[in-house]
Amino acid sequence: MQPSSPAFINQLRFNDAGLLPAVAQDWLDGAVLMVAWMNRESIEHTLRSGEVHYWSRSRAELWHKGATSGHTQILRSLRYDCDADVLLLSIEQTGDVACHTGARSCFYEAGDTRSDGGSDALPPPADACTELYRVIRGRQSQPEEGSYTNKLLSGGDNRILKKIGEESAEFVMACKDDVREEIAGEAADLIFHIQVALAHHGVSWREVQEVLAARRGAPRRP
Repeated sequence: MQPSSPAFINQLRFNDAGLLPAVAQDWLDGAVLMVAWMNRESIEHTLRSGEVHYWSRSRAELWHKGATSGHTQILRSLRYDCDADVLLLSIEQTGDVACHTGARSCFYEAGDTRSDGGSDALPPPADACTELYRVIRGRQSQPEEGSYTNKLLSGGDNRILKKIGEESAEFVMACKDDVREEIAGEAADLIFHIQVALAHHGVSWREVQEVLAARRGAPRRP
């Protein structure tokens, strides 16, 4: 939920330059996309327009993110931390590119030497289900000998859907037994096999997240 009152800004503790850092986070998978600076003016523009505006320290001017590249950021929610000196922006990234190098996130470096980023850059850490789906897709593009995931994928729908049926039944029985650890374990097994089916059919986990997000706040079923 976006703040709607000017009193929101009055709670913030800007530094001596009138700035505070802002962390931009993907609204679906929680991945950190970038960090920039904001001042009162940029926050006001962001809240008024619904698109994120930062403050460029190098140019000393308001920076409408994506105004030139088209990779704008739609604000989903805005929070500040316990000290009121850092902002957390939940954003919908147009084009799925937040970094000026063309990478999805500015946080792609993990090695001893710096790279050039770009579309092939290491993806940012995300929630557990998103990371799991990445592993499954990795097995799909680069099969590994002895991989259970590859065994499922090579068996196609017949093998995958059979396992989903089995795992669904085991999840139901775990719920009937009312054992927390077993319920959680069987739920994890079911999600994994569902994700394998999604990968097999070329449907991304993000598409599932988008459907779930769209249903949030939808009219109640009769």
